Amino acid sequence: MTVIDASNLILGRMASIIAQRLLNGEEIKIINAERAIISGRKDTTFGRYRKYANRGSREFGPHFPRRPDQIISRTVRGMIPHKKMSGREAYNRLRVYIGVPPELSKEQASTLEDASITRLSTSNYTVLGDLSKKLGSKF
Repeated sequence: MTVIDASNLILGRMASIIAQRLLNGEEIKIINAERAIISGRKDTTFGRYRKYANRGSREFGPHFPRRPDQIISRTVRGMIPHKKMSGREAYNRLRVYIGVPPELSKEQASTLEDASITRLSTSNYTVLGDLSKKLGSKF
């Protein structure tokens, strides 16, 4: 089991690395999902995610997640063949948490250097927690 801290990790890069590891049989738990970063301009990012979230209707969907942990798991699900048996088994080995749950507080969390953001001083990124609050999440 691997515990990954999502703080200051770019969402797409992190999801692609995690999808590869899941398909190789690794069990992964992600903590601090609300601190992941989406690169790009804030207004463009929010507009794109709001378009996804407002699609469909309440009764029939498609339903797009608004909470940060569900957004990360949905992003990873899009990178694995989730309709095949191997993809379903891989997706079931993933757990995503907001913050650090008590059962994982003693575990050593690692980070992904390939997905780390190196230019935090720029304003061309959005924190996933802020995005989900704008979408209406009450996490």
